Amino acid sequence: MSVGSRRLARLLLLSLMAAGSSHASETQKCATSLVELRALLGAPGFAPTWEETTMGDGKPLVVSIGEKNGALLLVFTKSREGLWAESVGALCQTGADLEIRFGRQQIRIGPAAGWVVRQALGGGGTFTLTMLGAGCLKIATSGWDGIFVPVK
Repeated sequence: MSVGSRRLARLLLLSLMAAGSSHASETQKCATSLVELRALLGAPGFAPTWEETTMGDGKPLVVSIGEKNGALLLVFTKSREGLWAESVGALCQTGADLEIRFGRQQIRIGPAAGWVVRQALGGGGTFTLTMLGAGCLKIATSGWDGIFVPVK
């Protein structure tokens, strides 16, 4: 590696370290209960259960957001097939979105999940939730996203 390349690599490494430390020092707003989630969203009527409208197989995912052991629990159930995935953690605000990051120990992949989902989420990942106006929620993760409406 040339001297110029090493300098560039060091500069990039220092820049990344500085960016990471400034990001880590920012106070992030997170929710670990439904009450906190509703306050974070400014939506006291935020529904705990949502149904997918964009599925191509006629079997929508239903996501239920509840609480378990001091954390939020997201349970994805594939209609007429069973558990797709469930994850626990905190939903944290990242710009206009909410994210729940999970490790291998925090997610359980169900029998209704296909091979691609198992590969994409089995080692951990992130679910991103984006409010799309009143009564519409986009949920996305690696290789998948869907639009959901509240279940009344």
